[in-house]
Amino acid sequence: MQNKVARLTPKEILEKDFKTSMRGYNQDEVDQFLDQIIKDYDAFEKRIALLEKETEKLKTNSTAVSEQTKRHQPVTPQQETRQQPQANTGSTNYDILRRLSNLEKHVFGSKLSE
Repeated sequence: MQNKVARLTPKEILEKDFKTSMRGYNQDEVDQFLDQIIKDYDAFEKRIALLEKETEKLKTNSTAVSEQTKRHQPVTPQQETRQQPQANTGSTNYDILRRLSNLEKHVFGSKLSE
């Protein structure tokens, strides 16, 4: 799953040669700077690998917890008789109204039909 973030590898940086010219850069300074960049690249690569492992672990744990939650949720009689999960808001509102109606019948009994 590792997607390459940087275009250069630490090895490519290390092996990069710069041509010298009259009044060119100090080669020792360039080498020191490139060494510092290589260390940063190595640190970034290690950190990215660690974070990718952690992300995969968290995804796996999340899936396991989600599955556990689904298995341990109590099923109501209304859920057992439902044939399809309701997808749109209209159906959800209908379910809410139906539940409210059933609750009113249960609480108030026959007083509602009078």
